Amino acid sequence: MKTFKSGATTQSIHAQSMASKLCLSALTLAILFSLTGCDGDDGSDGAAGTQGAAGVAGTNGTNGTDGANGSDGVDGADGSAGFAAATFILANNGADNAGTIDLIDQNAAKLKTFNSGANEGVAFDGLGNLVQASDSGNGALSTVCQVLSRADGTMFDSNRDRTITGSNTSLVNPKGIHVSTKRGLIFIADFNAVQITVFGATAAGDAAPLASTVTDAKPWDVTYDDSNDRLYVALTNGDVTVYDNYVDGGFVAMPTRTITPSNEAGEKISVNLHGIVYDANTNKLVLSDVGSASDATDGALFVINNASLADGNTVVARSIAGPASMLGNPVDISLTGSDLRVAEKSNDAVLVFSNIFSGASGDISPDSVTPTIKPESITETVMHNDMADVSDSYLANMPLMGIAVSSNPAAAGPTTGQISRLNAPLTSELGSYNASQTIESVTFDKAGNSYTTFDNSTTSVGGIVISNKVAMHRDGEVFSLSQDSIISGANTGLISPKGLDVASDRGLIFVAENNATTPGILVFSTCTTGDASPLITLTPSNSARPWDVDYDVATDRAFVALTNGTIAVFDEVNSKLMAGMSTITGEDRLITPATAGAAFPAPTNLHGIDYDPLSDSLIVSDVGSAADATDGKLFVLNNAGTSSGLSNVSVNIAGPATMLGNPVDIMFTGNHLFVAEKSNGLVMRFDNILNSPSGDIAANLSYSFTAPESVAILPTWLNR
Repeated sequence: MKTFKSGATTQSIHAQSMASKLCLSALTLAILFSLTGCDGDDGSDGAAGTQGAAGVAGTNGTNGTDGANGSDGVDGADGSAGFAAATFILANNGADNAGTIDLIDQNAAKLKTFNSGANEGVAFDGLGNLVQASDSGNGALSTVCQVLSRADGTMFDSNRDRTITGSNTSLVNPKGIHVSTKRGLIFIADFNAVQITVFGATAAGDAAPLASTVTDAKPWDVTYDDSNDRLYVALTNGDVTVYDNYVDGGFVAMPTRTITPSNEAGEKISVNLHGIVYDANTNKLVLSDVGSASDATDGALFVINNASLADGNTVVARSIAGPASMLGNPVDISLTGSDLRVAEKSNDAVLVFSNIFSGASGDISPDSVTPTIKPESITETVMHNDMADVSDSYLANMPLMGIAVSSNPAAAGPTTGQISRLNAPLTSELGSYNASQTIESVTFDKAGNSYTTFDNSTTSVGGIVISNKVAMHRDGEVFSLSQDSIISGANTGLISPKGLDVASDRGLIFVAENNATTPGILVFSTCTTGDASPLITLTPSNSARPWDVDYDVATDRAFVALTNGTIAVFDEVNSKLMAGMSTITGEDRLITPATAGAAFPAPTNLHGIDYDPLSDSLIVSDVGSAADATDGKLFVLNNAGTSSGLSNVSVNIAGPATMLGNPVDIMFTGNHLFVAEKSNGLVMRFDNILNSPSGDIAANLSYSFTAPESVAILPTWLNR
């Protein structure tokens, strides 16, 4: 405290100090009393109040911004090689799958299975039928009709398919086969017979071979160069024998030369050749070698350049072998472009080597491996020829290499059974083939094989002669079981067959059976033989008797010329067959040719019939009275696809100038109509028939011919 000298002053300051202390003490005491009053025990809790109403939900918050993109992942492994779309037949020959074939795609994925009953080499003919060798029992060669259209799980059917087998065939252990579509020949490598055996493509039954060639060692496979008539045979001693001018030289007995696959030192490297393919575009051979059949690691592939001239020890252009190749027993090979597919039996796989003609030799891995049990043979499927059947030609001015005409004189003579080829201008005969029967009508499939009906009034037995390549190659020849076959017997129902039509892509023959008791259209497989039953029968109403039939594949419709002067139309024929029907009783429509709304007066007797799909027109011939050589007619009817009942003709050609008496058969080219005029001994051509005026019009061309019974055009594309 600060002190002053004056007494009054000191007293005053002291008095103020005491007052301040008293005030502070009073305030402190009040606070203490207040705190002491709040320090009592708490009262008991009151009862809980009722819950309040829920509050209103809050609004969603705004979305956050997207995060940044992550970094790219690691690249995946390369995918398998891509192959051009294709399908193949794979023959199986294991303990549990022998006798079956699989349809597979380009990646060897199985699409369906068929039980062929055969176990060895497979190949296709030019019509889409599968040909397969078999040695599981007696040596045999089977033809399975239109195998690609057969249902999954179905099997060989003698009413659809055929087999060559028996003691006369000389077949022992047929292995690889090759079909020459140009010549209509099947070449067979018969292992234990030690020979190449040759049959015509339409042969059947216990037929003797057309030719046999003994080989230097047991053969396993064979390939043929159609263009140069050269046969290559893969032998199990490691050699390839080559036969130049093989067919034209009379199936020469001795090889022209021998190719031995060798290394650069000229040393033989082949052991046991099996598969062989020839690539005409590059003149190369590809060979497969199984080595020891008991070794699953010693297989090999060889490429031979300049195959047509190769001779002796030949350095291979490429060889593939080794553990990475997976080649153990490569029993068969198939070439598509430059992709080689291998039936690898010991390692149970289909292998694919891309670009087989290029790349290094050595232990090369296949580009594709697909497991499959004991594959024996592989071949690429064949697409149908995109041309229409000869009876369905609709292209105007289609080039023709000739006209086929069958001869059927009342009394047997030099032309009985003869199928002649005339030139297209109808000025000369080019050649002839004899079917060795009293034949009626003839037509052809897309391969140039002929189908000819025959009958015998004495025995009441009729049938169909199927002859190999008559359109091109059989001049001066006669029917031979080594090349040809017959459908005939009690089960066929063939007694007096007349006109017929072939649907090549469906493997069907339509036959007009004219007998008075059981008339109808009998439909057979093009591949069957012998005493086969029809697949389906079309029966016109009122026991009407058919003379000819034309089947249109596009509309699945059969037009039938009846001898009572009407036309029966059957719809959805193949669809009904595929649905399991075996008989169609009664037509869907009946067309009666008319003029001015009235039917033509009797006698009317329709014979030839041809449908033009482009104009939807029917062309028919009427022989009138068979005894009258002057009353024949030609009609054109429009809107055939929908016509029913009386239908006015748009063209009516008749009269003495026409020379139409008994126009027993016709065939349309797309603009012109060829006519077999039997009573007047003529083959004629009427031009632009669909647009022709009616009346007594002479033919544009004609050719004298003995008793022509039928006529068929032969387009030039048949010979390609």
